[in-house]
Amino acid sequence: MARWLFKSEPSTWGWDDQRAKGDAGEEWDGVRNYQARNFMRVMQIGDRGFFYHSQKEKAVVGIVEICALAHPDSTTDDDRWECVDIKAVRSFTVPVTLDMIKADPRLAEMVLVRNSRLSVQPVTDDEWKIVCDMGQTKAD
Repeated sequence: MARWLFKSEPSTWGWDDQRAKGDAGEEWDGVRNYQARNFMRVMQIGDRGFFYHSQKEKAVVGIVEICALAHPDSTTDDDRWECVDIKAVRSFTVPVTLDMIKADPRLAEMVLVRNSRLSVQPVTDDEWKIVCDMGQTKAD
């Protein structure tokens, strides 16, 4: 199972919005970056990801799961853009801020630290466990 991070501006689509969708989940639409799109193309049902609030909060606040494979993004007629559907799995007990992540030397190579602008990005298994521990949240 692969691990990912999905960034969202909470004023546009926040963790509460995602949780409200329940098991049906929601398209992770509107991504217009080729690298992020390519990551979504390789995602599999059951892969997990961090839900990250950008803007002011800058924190991992929950865990999501891929519930539909890459398909055309319904927000555009341009067939270059695809997205997956994700559903909420659980909230973090303690949000893990970007500052906390940057302060941990074990996470120095995390994509979030090196390329914080990328909206969809991979997370290694070790990074996943460390961030979940920091957030006092079950990793699986």
